[in-house]
Amino acid sequence: MIETNVSRHHETFLQVIQSYYQLTKPRIIPLLLITTAGSMWIAAKGEVDPLLLLVTLIGGTMAAASAQTINCIYDRDIDYEMERTRHRPMPSGRVQPRDALIFAIALAVGSFTLLTVFANLLAALLAFSGIVFYILVYTHWLKRHSVQNIVIGGAAGAIPALVGWAAVTDTLSWAAWLIFAIVFLWTPPHFWALALMIRDEYAKVGIPMLPVVAGDKATVRQIWYYTLITVAATVLLFYPLGASGILYAAIALSLGGFFIHKSWRLLQNPEDRTVARELFLYSISYMMLLCLGMVVDSLPITHSLITAAINQLHFIS
Repeated sequence: MIETNVSRHHETFLQVIQSYYQLTKPRIIPLLLITTAGSMWIAAKGEVDPLLLLVTLIGGTMAAASAQTINCIYDRDIDYEMERTRHRPMPSGRVQPRDALIFAIALAVGSFTLLTVFANLLAALLAFSGIVFYILVYTHWLKRHSVQNIVIGGAAGAIPALVGWAAVTDTLSWAAWLIFAIVFLWTPPHFWALALMIRDEYAKVGIPMLPVVAGDKATVRQIWYYTLITVAATVLLFYPLGASGILYAAIALSLGGFFIHKSWRLLQNPEDRTVARELFLYSISYMMLLCLGMVVDSLPITHSLITAAINQLHFIS
């Protein structure tokens, strides 16, 4: 009997941990961290302090988790109405709003403290501003009231790039703001592709996503325009800013070519949910690989290899 009670208690404890973990929407966080890391590597010219990297990523994770938890509290009514989100911890009643709020506050305080002590105040303030912007501007103001919710709200998802740069340099350069802009511009085509797939669910709960308000054709046109601008913005990091090298430029153009191709296919087939899904999934890989390209390009060994290759070509010629 004692063993059975211990087993049940252990199972219940694990379920509680899992519920709070789900509140943070963990699938979203890796994308935020990869933009943070890419920005840090460029800022540090390929030589990032491992401890600073770890602390910044942990602090960023806690900040994002805090924002997502409060988002879950605020949106628990519409989450209950949508089949896709009905079984989340808040609408299912597995976590109470007061407990979730305490959890979110603890995460925010922990993030601010960690970044202030081990990075710098600027990085901590930027991370905290991301929480505030996501909650007040996107979740409270825009999401339920404006068709521009994703466009303006995308700034919250782009702030981690600034946090990463600030953690390394304690300043914000033009390159930092450009990486911010790249993520900002990438967000609408990424999220609108998803919105096309679940348009009916958004319509059911009255969320004015672009496909609900303007229709599929208008949405895919906007996806097309934003894709072109995003790809163009990625090249600016190589020229004229010179923050990244030729390898990054080649990676950015290659990835961008596929992004444009998939966006063009959707433009030709605006009601094809399979094509929308392909674009959505590729957009995730696009951002992750683009940031990986930033990292690899910034490494000293990469610069050495490229310089050696150029010198060899000059020798042969």
